[in-house]
Amino acid sequence: MTNYQTLGGNRMKNLMLGTALAMFVVSHASAETYRAECFAPAPESTTIQGEAKEGPYKMAFVNGFAGNDWRIAAIQASKAWAARPENAANIEEFTVVSVGNDSAAQIAAIDNFIAAGYDAITFIAVNPSAFEPVIRRAARQGTVLVPFDNVLDTDQVVQINESQLELGRLKAQTVMDELGGTADKILMVNGLPGNATDRDRRVGMMSVLENVEGLEIVEVVGNWDTGTSQKVVADALATHGQFDGVVSQHGAAGTINAMQAAEHPIVPMGVDGENGVRMLMDELDIPGISASQAPAMSAVALEAAVALLQGNELPQTVYLPIPQVKAEDLEAGVNYFPDLPKSFNTGTGFPDCFAPFTPEELLGQTADNT
Repeated sequence: MTNYQTLGGNRMKNLMLGTALAMFVVSHASAETYRAECFAPAPESTTIQGEAKEGPYKMAFVNGFAGNDWRIAAIQASKAWAARPENAANIEEFTVVSVGNDSAAQIAAIDNFIAAGYDAITFIAVNPSAFEPVIRRAARQGTVLVPFDNVLDTDQVVQINESQLELGRLKAQTVMDELGGTADKILMVNGLPGNATDRDRRVGMMSVLENVEGLEIVEVVGNWDTGTSQKVVADALATHGQFDGVVSQHGAAGTINAMQAAEHPIVPMGVDGENGVRMLMDELDIPGISASQAPAMSAVALEAAVALLQGNELPQTVYLPIPQVKAEDLEAGVNYFPDLPKSFNTGTGFPDCFAPFTPEELLGQTADNT
């Protein structure tokens, strides 16, 4: 029976201690890891193989920050995955908790699940560097950890992600291509500070923008949130005037709304994959690209956890493909959906892993206590 409860990114070294040494086998990347069409290795990734354990399994998703539509969609995707009959058959219990932007609270929640005998825990790390002790504790107890999205600076666990460097680079390069390679001033709307995803996306953007001669880069913190992005972009426009282009990690509907309110000219943009963002891009003829970190990777992380529990070998770092569409290729009913909520995220799944979720599957799930 599945129970839901919602509260509130080298080589492997010294993997585990004591009895934990038997838990995983680590090797160089193999061409024949389990379901390589889904779990594609990042460049130079090693592999990790779990020790087979009989199911059904007790599993948890420990989310951190829950204050934007992407995180809600990630929670809904995890629940939709667990509700599918082929997955429910492997689950004794599934719990989701959100602990806020506090690494100590997140680690405490993970420790509680380890102590309660949970077999696997997925999580979006609040920061990338505070988890070594809990990784060791999980290993000693035989609990599989699979971080995704905001991953860890470690090679000791399987991690599920898209290349955040490439996602940032893709948006910035597309904007600069639209501008013919030259610009005077670019607005960069960053995400939630202090974690690997925000850091790596910014590095990817800067790898393009810092090579543009004479370019002024104005950075604001949008927390990957539509409302926050609208406010900070409005402030930036009032202070800095017009921009030649915009790169936004997430929450770009707020960015576009602020620019419209200020009667800013239409400029090239690199934005996220929310439904409302794509609607605005098409309606306003905004050139650029919509590229997303698909929240359905929460379900891929759960899929990976089960694979490890069943004794399979996976890449230590999995890079999923980046869902993307150029502005000129936007099409209603195909890659955005006027009849669905603007907050709906178009990254509904990864076909090489499992059938993408339908809107009904996702929107039928809650992100609160159930």
